[in-house]
Amino acid sequence: MYKRARQLVTYTMVLETQVVMGFFATAFCAVGMLINNEFQVISKESKQYGLGETKYYMVIISFAVVMQCFFLGRVGVVLYSSALLTGIVVDVLLPVTVVLAVIFFHEPFTGDKAVALVLSIWGFTSSVYGEIKGIRKRKKCAAIMEAINPALEN
Repeated sequence: MYKRARQLVTYTMVLETQVVMGFFATAFCAVGMLINNEFQVISKESKQYGLGETKYYMVIISFAVVMQCFFLGRVGVVLYSSALLTGIVVDVLLPVTVVLAVIFFHEPFTGDKAVALVLSIWGFTSSVYGEIKGIRKRKKCAAIMEAINPALEN
């Protein structure tokens, strides 16, 4: 679409798109919460939160800010490198998150977490191995082409 308009896709344009998508997603969810009267549940949950109401709201707001930073960073990685690298980064962060949750929050290490951890590590190592094989293959093809090229010039 932008190639037809001959407009350069910049990080600023990508951020503007992300902000617009985030705004409409927030509005859509807010309307759904209004229809189902779910805003009252937030105040009930905050009163039942073990660390107090203020910390409950701080956790909710902090989580929202961190997730927005995560999405913006992910969009930047896609724009400046590739979607494949973004997938690899997300795959690496999943097992790190699981391990950190077990260490710091003393969550039980269940079978589901073990399977997710193994699959994530497997996916990451497969991506790295595939990239290494591709690099070696490209180097081999380049060496063959260099060997053939002088022979063609004579």
